[in-house]
Amino acid sequence: MSTPVSSTGEVAPAFQSRPLLLLVSGPAGSGKTTLCARLTDAFPAQIRRVITCTTRPPRGAERDGEDYHFFSRSEFEARVTAGEFLENALVHGNLYGTRKADVYSLLAGGFDLLLNLDVQGAGTVRETARDDATLRRSLVSLFLMPPGRAELEARLAGRGTETAVEMARRLRTAEEEMLHWPNYDYCLISGGREEDFERAKAVYLAEKMRVRHSASSI
Repeated sequence: MSTPVSSTGEVAPAFQSRPLLLLVSGPAGSGKTTLCARLTDAFPAQIRRVITCTTRPPRGAERDGEDYHFFSRSEFEARVTAGEFLENALVHGNLYGTRKADVYSLLAGGFDLLLNLDVQGAGTVRETARDDATLRRSLVSLFLMPPGRAELEARLAGRGTETAVEMARRLRTAEEEMLHWPNYDYCLISGGREEDFERAKAVYLAEKMRVRHSASSI
């Protein structure tokens, strides 16, 4: 963890920067996955990405345990029943979830966490944080807003992973998700990859320097 040091080299003894749970949301094609990867690469000693569990099949070169934890639907549902997930949701016909153990163990170790969640999952985490002091103290949420429908459509088309029907569905979902931006601590209107990274990094560094923390937005 970072600790303030004076010009004389003395460390402020009472200060300990809180570990952050940085929750990032945005519609498909907004660039949130790239943004999260840039942040973890920029702060490898401090930031850990929480690997999401899902029932969807791997895409391209995705690897189990690195990009996602890939489960069968029956295994995922059994884990839901066992209470293993902090949040889980049905998105585009597939189940996604974040395991409690992954989040709490990393926060306890003093690491900052990145959670890449859809608006459903983010809402669940915020709701849980209201009654959970650890999450409430750590949670910071950011919504990555596409600059417009035309740009979002171009980004989705550029991925080359969706059929025309799937793209139309994702665009409809995106329009619904973008209505949720007021529920977040920060809303970043996407520009380019570098601009988005620099602005998100500024949010992260500012939160690491925060002395007083208000949970009023949770």
